[in-house]
Amino acid sequence: MRPLRFVVIGGGPGGNSAATYAARHGAEVVVIEKDVIGGAAHLWDCIPSKAMIATGGAMSFLARAGGMGLGDVSPRIDVDNLSNRLARIEERIHRSTTALLESQNIRIIDGTGSLKGPHQVVAETADGLEEIEADVVVLSTGSRPRIPAFAEVDGERILTTRDAYPPKEFPDHVIVIGSGVTGVEFVHMFASYGCEVTLVVSRQQVLPQKDPEVAAALEADFLRRGVRLFKGARAESVTRDGDRVTVRCDDGRVAEGSHVILAVGSIPNSDGLGLDTVGIETDGGYIPIDPYCRTSVPHVYAAGDVSGKLPLSSVAQMQGRKIAEHAMGLTEDRPHRQLDYDKAASAVFTEPEIADVGLAEADAFAEGRKIRVTKVPFSASAKAVINDDPRGFIKIVSDPATGVVLGGSIVGRHAAELISIVALAVTAGLTVHDIQESLFVHPTLAEALADAAE
Repeated sequence: MRPLRFVVIGGGPGGNSAATYAARHGAEVVVIEKDVIGGAAHLWDCIPSKAMIATGGAMSFLARAGGMGLGDVSPRIDVDNLSNRLARIEERIHRSTTALLESQNIRIIDGTGSLKGPHQVVAETADGLEEIEADVVVLSTGSRPRIPAFAEVDGERILTTRDAYPPKEFPDHVIVIGSGVTGVEFVHMFASYGCEVTLVVSRQQVLPQKDPEVAAALEADFLRRGVRLFKGARAESVTRDGDRVTVRCDDGRVAEGSHVILAVGSIPNSDGLGLDTVGIETDGGYIPIDPYCRTSVPHVYAAGDVSGKLPLSSVAQMQGRKIAEHAMGLTEDRPHRQLDYDKAASAVFTEPEIADVGLAEADAFAEGRKIRVTKVPFSASAKAVINDDPRGFIKIVSDPATGVVLGGSIVGRHAAELISIVALAVTAGLTVHDIQESLFVHPTLAEALADAAE
């Protein structure tokens, strides 16, 4: 019996996860990628932004050196060195991902993939067209930054997120349009580098999908750092005059600066895939999927941003694994745990960091659901005091009758790491008593989790 033939279009986190998992279980796998193995959104957006945030965090830490018993430290930005650092990180991740695929005997095609028929994929490369037979097709083509009609991107002063790692000329005053996760990360990033920052916030709070108390903590820190917030304002136009840019809002407010960054969402890369050829349904450019990540054509799956689910690399990777498990029949002799997107942990890499998972306090109240909420400030943590950074808190949401952990939010240093404990509790159905009875290392920030579970 010949091996199952997997063809993956898109070599990002979702596609690579499906490819390697299927290959390890005996499938014959081909990955078609037109940009970069590792994923364009991943390597050209997520990774460089977090690398720049890490560098900015180092500058912020050094600026607080006096509180750690050190003398004055005044770091400066070396743009060339920073650019080289980002390039090294991207290349290292790209090479390691490629090596992993090749170690599984996965064939990599540098080109563009599309569907020609139900089981036919066409790869368009520099050498021409190649038709590939497929038993299973995985679409994991990702997304790209959305450019609003009121702005004309020039890559110099009016930038998408991918133009800003780092900008060709470092800004003295950057205006960020968009106050979701990406927008606030850019605000934090450039504020850390000492730039003047204005944030255009279309709602009445930053991070409109987050817990209001969490958003308020971040807003307070932004204001402390001198960030200007245009709350309740929608950008209507962006213009450039020489080395200056102007943003005009619908309420009459005007922001002037040296650069504008557009952080207003993304667009799925579903065009040109030949979806109509085989009758795959779409919704606003996204490819709807069922609990097994199947599209409307059962042997064609979708993963990552293009599926319209949470745009997180962790979610895409899990989708890829679930696709391979289902398509390879690996769930026939054991229970198949479907992805519960409501239990996916997420983080915002600002300062302080923000992370959450599961049920939010505000959502529970909106649903009229009875919950128990416990909150502990990091100011009560010995480790936070040692770090000279007592900002933030841990909040745990649980069922008052059973004690089962339903969700949690963390604001503070290393929140993105600490939330993993809460995520495990939410996924495994653990109780606050389970957390409270765990013996954490002292002194650590994690101890505050046990305190919040009391």
